[in-house]
Amino acid sequence: MMDSTPVAMPALGGGPAAVPSIRLENVCKSYATRLGGRRVLDHVNLTLEKGRHIGILGRNGAGKSTMIRLLSGAENPTSGHIHRGMSVSWPLAFTGAFQTHLTGLDNLKFVCRVYGVEWKPLLPFVEEFTELGIYLREPVIHYSVGMMMRLAFALSMAIEFDCFLIDEGLSVGDSRFGDRCHVELFQKRKDRSFILVSHDANVIRNYCDRAAVLHKGRLLEFPSVDEAFAFYEAQNVPPPGPVFD
Repeated sequence: MMDSTPVAMPALGGGPAAVPSIRLENVCKSYATRLGGRRVLDHVNLTLEKGRHIGILGRNGAGKSTMIRLLSGAENPTSGHIHRGMSVSWPLAFTGAFQTHLTGLDNLKFVCRVYGVEWKPLLPFVEEFTELGIYLREPVIHYSVGMMMRLAFALSMAIEFDCFLIDEGLSVGDSRFGDRCHVELFQKRKDRSFILVSHDANVIRNYCDRAAVLHKGRLLEFPSVDEAFAFYEAQNVPPPGPVFD
């Protein structure tokens, strides 16, 4: 019978694996608060090989978004090491890096310059995918939140990465646009690696071959997605309420 006991993922030794991978080695992340330092991630270890998919479950405040930011390079760990042996996307639909006084088109040019990609061949895809029309040539500061997220998602799909960082809770518009995003990401790019953060066990079952839970700062991996979700749900059982006669 398979042992479903969660185990903190062990630290890795030796040199980089032959297969391209992303590795987190004893990664810690702390933030200063008015009541002192708070450690969000505590010696997290993870290896994700090229072409593999992992889903990460965790309660609100468990550190999922922090982990995604560290993986993308938006923040640095307090200690430990992150090895990126393949190209990693920014968090999908992340709008924080936009230059809001530039147009959507100028932001496309800027991102392409950063990644060393020619922007002109990507323009037809971005125009068609975002459906922004004339607003693609207007300053982003005038965009709604939904418009900015659609542009960000389109840029994420236009520039190809080996590994995508996905927050399944993100909203990128109406259901039709959401369906198109799923086709672009989970069907057309199913050969890529991705790290998917979600509260939905069905999403992780459908798209991931591994699952882990962020719990009390540690990353716990399980033999199956079902066992990971069972552990996750057990941590979310509310305490019994008062009994009234």
